[in-house]
Amino acid sequence: MHQTITLEKVEHYFSITEKALEQAQGAFDHSRKKEAAIVYDMASGYVQDAHYFFDEKKDLVLAFAALNYAHGWLDAGARLGLFTVNDHTLFVLDS
Repeated sequence: MHQTITLEKVEHYFSITEKALEQAQGAFDHSRKKEAAIVYDMASGYVQDAHYFFDEKKDLVLAFAALNYAHGWLDAGARLGLFTVNDHTLFVLDS
């Protein structure tokens, strides 16, 4: 099956990834702040890249890819316990 990256799909991923980024920002595990900050900064950088590709280059494919990398970093941070989050709609978490 062939799927197309649409404007609506990219906007949807911006929405959920930016919500996840916002939740992670205030939820660093205090005992591992340095590691949490590294993961958060990587995710934040990919969101910035996504905005550049979307706003400046009008490239939906690269914007979509950058958003998925960003969310992957956030999910990894959450799974490793670097962020104290419990929103199962935004993060892949243990039950």
